[in-house]
Amino acid sequence: MLPESTPLAPERRASAETMASRQREISVSEFFTKNRHLLGFDNPAKALLTTVKEAVDNALDASEEAGILPEIIVIIDEVAEGRYRVAVEDGGPGIVKAQIPKIFAKLLYGSKFHRLKQSRGQQGIGISAAGLYAQLTTGKPVTIISKIGKGRPAWKIELRIDTRKNQPEIVTEGTADWERDHGTRVELELVGAWRGGRTGVEAYLEQTVVANPHLALTFKGPKGEPKVYPRVSNELPREAQEIKPHPHGVELGFLQIMFADSPGKTIAQVLEDDFSRISANVAKEICDKAKVPTKTKAADVRHDALERLHKALGEVKVLAPSATCVVPVGEGLLVEGLKRRFKAEFYTSTTRPPAVYRGNPFVVEAAIAWGGDLPTDESADVMRLANRVPLQYQPKSCAISEAVYDVNWKAYDITQPKGGLPVGPIAIVVHLASVWVPFTSEAKEAVAHYDDLLKELRLALQECGRKLAVYLRAQAKANSAQKRLGIFHRYMPETAQAIALILGSNRDEVLKRFAAALAKQSPVVETDEDAPGNTPSLAPPADAFVAGGSSRREGAPSLRPPQLPQAPQAPQAPETSTKGTKKRKGTSEVGA
Repeated sequence: MLPESTPLAPERRASAETMASRQREISVSEFFTKNRHLLGFDNPAKALLTTVKEAVDNALDASEEAGILPEIIVIIDEVAEGRYRVAVEDGGPGIVKAQIPKIFAKLLYGSKFHRLKQSRGQQGIGISAAGLYAQLTTGKPVTIISKIGKGRPAWKIELRIDTRKNQPEIVTEGTADWERDHGTRVELELVGAWRGGRTGVEAYLEQTVVANPHLALTFKGPKGEPKVYPRVSNELPREAQEIKPHPHGVELGFLQIMFADSPGKTIAQVLEDDFSRISANVAKEICDKAKVPTKTKAADVRHDALERLHKALGEVKVLAPSATCVVPVGEGLLVEGLKRRFKAEFYTSTTRPPAVYRGNPFVVEAAIAWGGDLPTDESADVMRLANRVPLQYQPKSCAISEAVYDVNWKAYDITQPKGGLPVGPIAIVVHLASVWVPFTSEAKEAVAHYDDLLKELRLALQECGRKLAVYLRAQAKANSAQKRLGIFHRYMPETAQAIALILGSNRDEVLKRFAAALAKQSPVVETDEDAPGNTPSLAPPADAFVAGGSSRREGAPSLRPPQLPQAPQAPQAPETSTKGTKKRKGTSEVGA
């Protein structure tokens, strides 16, 4: 038997020292250069949409923050096959020269990340990421023109991003002749694909004007004529106020950081100064419940005490957060926005009271359009909005879509296949407004599934569903009554003629009284008074039924019975023949 051979040890490939020498810091620009799909630039069509979206969002935020009614122009030109030039121009406040390079050519730079205040942008990535994509795909710099006031110079700057350092590089700089008194124009050339349908640029802009009734938008695409969307409201949304974190839902690690960043302060002082809705009495109640002295230094809190404080924060009763930090569209304006896109017969909307998830206040709104020009045999047209921004990708991964699927639409007399969207002439809009929308990725395409969010989303949809059901049931009731009324109209001439022969009276007079009696029985369609845009259907007036008459209320439906050949009149009996005559039992005058 041969002895077993000893296996050779594998040859060392590198030492710890050589491996350490290869390690270096990765800039955020380098990371997103290789992972641009995380920002919504994973295919040409989506990249074109994301570029327009980020530029329009910035223009809207800047205009509203400055108190200027937004006026935006979007121009897309195809300069070569698969290559597009995108220009977005606004009449906002403009940008000071020193800030232009950082805003457009440095990732994770902005003014909104650290504020608890509703805004479209959140992370300081969007428009600079669009510039990075344009630079990677065409090698062309981003061109910006900005002017901050009348009589001030309009600066024109071309920029690139140094991806190794995440720093802006100025290619050219100078002034330009620009007719606007103030505003900003950004121009990018990128590889893209023009696409229509639900995920196209045009659909995004149509939904944007629905969510922003105060926006005046002009759009010129690579195909077709320019489209103009005039504003339907000259009133700016209320300015969102910055607030402090709400104690309900604050995570343990965040609380630990707040205490560590407050040297010299006591626990009670941190609770009162750094949280909203916590007074001195509430701070004392929290400390007592956690069995921690109120005068303990915040920096000295150890893990066990920290956990007790965190638990007490969630258990002590605290007022709901102030709604001043969140600005919903509003029920009336949401309906006006729907009317800009859909011609329907019924509109309704609702706005839920403010709620909290993870310490962040939020408000949910929903609206429904029904009937009119909407297709009757297709699934509902669902528009998802977050802080007035349309979400067009990843509907199956979004909490808003899940809430729509979860509602039992059959309870509101609407057809719904199992596990599907409602089917019928219906459009649904759901808007989530929050100081921090929990998107599933940096691309901001879908809302994360938090239980508190899902609950409010379902409640808003159910409330709109109930209003729609009231309208549909009233319509069904009116249609049924009208159908029964039609049967009476069909036989009314013959009946009136027979009664006239029996009573010896004039046929037209009997017909008139018959019609008046039926008019009193005509139902009035009851509708929800709170449903904006809804007008109840009234019963037709009595004179609409007069045989041979032409006087009819303008706009009222003609319910006059069909004219038949005039029957021969019965001979008039002498007046004396009826005097003292006892009326036959069971007979009565029509309509008495």
